[in-house]
Amino acid sequence: MLSPVVFLVFLFVISPAAPAAVVGDGGMTMTLQLERAFPTSHGVELSQLKARDRVRHGRILQQFPNGVVDFPVEGTYDPFLVGLYFTRVQLGSPPKEFYVQIDTGSDVLWVSCASCNGCPTSSGLQIQLEFFDPSSSSTARPISCSDQRCALGEQSSDSGCSTRNQCGYTFQYGDGSGTSGYYVADLMHFDTIVGNSLTTNSSAPVVFGCSTSQTGDLTKPDRAIDGIFGFGQQGLSVIAQLSSQGVTPNVFSHCLKGSNGGGGILVLGQIVEPNLVYTPLVPSQPHYNLNLETIALNGQTLAISPQVFETSSNRGTIVDSGTTLAYLAEEAYEVFVNAVSQAVSQNVRPLVARGNQCYLTTSSVGDIFPMVSLNFAGGATMVLRGDDYLIQQNSIGGAAVWCMGFQKIPGQGLTILGDLVLKDKIIVYDLAGQRIGWANYDCSQAVNVSATTSRGKTEYVNAGQIGNSSPRNDPYTLLLSVILTFVLQALAFGTYSFL
Repeated sequence: MLSPVVFLVFLFVISPAAPAAVVGDGGMTMTLQLERAFPTSHGVELSQLKARDRVRHGRILQQFPNGVVDFPVEGTYDPFLVGLYFTRVQLGSPPKEFYVQIDTGSDVLWVSCASCNGCPTSSGLQIQLEFFDPSSSSTARPISCSDQRCALGEQSSDSGCSTRNQCGYTFQYGDGSGTSGYYVADLMHFDTIVGNSLTTNSSAPVVFGCSTSQTGDLTKPDRAIDGIFGFGQQGLSVIAQLSSQGVTPNVFSHCLKGSNGGGGILVLGQIVEPNLVYTPLVPSQPHYNLNLETIALNGQTLAISPQVFETSSNRGTIVDSGTTLAYLAEEAYEVFVNAVSQAVSQNVRPLVARGNQCYLTTSSVGDIFPMVSLNFAGGATMVLRGDDYLIQQNSIGGAAVWCMGFQKIPGQGLTILGDLVLKDKIIVYDLAGQRIGWANYDCSQAVNVSATTSRGKTEYVNAGQIGNSSPRNDPYTLLLSVILTFVLQALAFGTYSFL
């Protein structure tokens, strides 16, 4: 997970009624239903969101046709509700379901395992926690110390070998929490769509962590889940493993609704939109770092030195869909907030609430607050409206209190673009092309998806347009599904490694 701040996380649940991303010309598609879980009995103050983000940022760690896996999002988007986004993944044989947090700041998928020391047994999210037992899965195989995938794990964690020749790992997060265990290879199961109408069950071999010990916040039951779904760039991330097998392309995308209805979609594949603009990823970085060059308000560039945003060991600009708020480098924060306050000084009443710059107004923030432009290398600009950088805190005498959603991490030069600014946009993480793209979009609408990236042929149709027929009864497709599953199992557990 990312280190010194908090991120909203993605929660997914398999659902046959979920709209699916469809790949043209016989491409293979996999679907999961994404839901959001949260207690609805109370809201969350900005200080609590910042505290959660500090914890989160303390956790920044270190031949089939390509298909598409999509995660339709459910639930309400509201940063003042204590909520998480998670997915329910199926692992093992027979398949068993686990709730796992989606985390673009770490790389490895891990779940709580049998006989785990310190793992929570109940959750305030009203979900049933589960424990993975390798001895109960006929396809589970431990990763030995001599396995090349054990060495690959050193990119993402402190790996070590036990006296039993098991490849172990330890993740230590900046907030003091951590987990340790050992790596296992087993099948991950998906709902798969082949072509425009066929839905079958499919699976792919993945290596994931079996957690036998947890400490710190990971042990607290209020937001407890079964594990973490790392979505980073290293070799043991699920996106890297599936793309290396040809199961999915080396790209993923999301589109999160910002309206009260919430929801959206996350795709293991590329959402295609003609208005997408791209900026290169900073090379050789463990996270999704971009070169932010300048910030402008209503077209006027702020007096912030470009060096403030340069990437180094503890500086730079990171895109993280798991962060609740957004964060500016400390040297840029005061300049930005002062400029916004000056721009609206004739229309709002400024006030400071619990150390946060806030504004009292009876008008729409979209009408009176300036447009903010984040200008990146390559000429790509991300335009933010008032409600993309402000959060409504409460009301006083019929007037709304809006507080600055951008925060700062004292003593650090990190700029982190979280869900606050990523909502209502298509965001594409093109790992094959080493770039990130975005476009403003109504995420309540269907999206087009592609099974390839900029380096290959693009074939796509509209997501969510699956027919209502019963394709599972097609004998040709059922036979194809059996063959695909057999070959995937052979790749996972035969003589040849899939990495």
